[in-house]
Amino acid sequence: MATATKDAVLSSEATVELARAAAVELAEQPSDVGEHLGAVVESDRLVSHRFASTAKGYRGWAWTVTVARVPRGRTATVCEAVLLPGDDAILAPEWVPWSERLRPGDIGPGDVLPFRADDPRLEPGWTPSGDPEADEVAIDDLALARTRVLSPQGLAETAERWYRGPQGPTAAGAVSAAAACTTCAFLIPLQGSLGQLFGVCANEWSPDDGRVVSLDHGCGAHSETDVEPHPSDWPAPDTSADAMDVEVIETAPEAAADEAAAGETAPQADATTADEATADEATADEATAEEPTAEEHTAEEHTAEVAPADAPEPGADPLSPDR
Repeated sequence: MATATKDAVLSSEATVELARAAAVELAEQPSDVGEHLGAVVESDRLVSHRFASTAKGYRGWAWTVTVARVPRGRTATVCEAVLLPGDDAILAPEWVPWSERLRPGDIGPGDVLPFRADDPRLEPGWTPSGDPEADEVAIDDLALARTRVLSPQGLAETAERWYRGPQGPTAAGAVSAAAACTTCAFLIPLQGSLGQLFGVCANEWSPDDGRVVSLDHGCGAHSETDVEPHPSDWPAPDTSADAMDVEVIETAPEAAADEAAAGETAPQADATTADEATADEATADEATAEEPTAEEHTAEEHTAEVAPADAPEPGADPLSPDR
């Protein structure tokens, strides 16, 4: 394929002014069209002229005007004029459909969300059985008239959003509350699987009145705030002493002095007690020595019985003539 060559007619000063006039006509104000940035040869007899954009909010953009001519023609004709971004242009974020840009709280009075037939958060509420009577019982008696209900994914997303929201257990008011909502008389439990975690607050004095709260949520408007806390019904755990855990207690100066005085008095008392015990033992020994034993009494009595009749009196001379 042959490379397009520069076209003298389409690159002339007259054609540049023609392209500028087309850009000014497209712009809101003539001052929005800046200097000529150059020309780009698109193909044979087809050239694009670029002009800087000075419009507010369009920094880095360029007015691009494409001109052409017929074969052997000497007059340029404007094909199109557009405002295109350059390499350093400020661009808008990628376009996202309105239904995907919505956030909680964006829906106002009169707004209607678009219908989503393939919403993963929903599933069919009931499946026709083909029996008109059975379907009538399901719709009228069992109240299964809803076309779609929450799917397991929808229930899980709802529970996650509610539990981690301002009515969950991690809210500032719940952390400082004295009791949880599960023991509050103003809690209305929900039906179904969500009732295992949530209920509706019915206390007009509570900041959560009319809102879904988790069972472990709490606030200062609990119905039992004046009731003494009930002790736990579980038995107290057994206490165990750690033999390796030594607690060092510093003794006060006065207590240390008292202990020292008591230590000095104790040996003196012990010495006095020992002296008294020794004196008692000595007295007992003297009493034992003075009193004759039973054997000594028996011997003396036996000697008195066998003594002769003419035995000298005690103290008399045995050789005296009187004998």
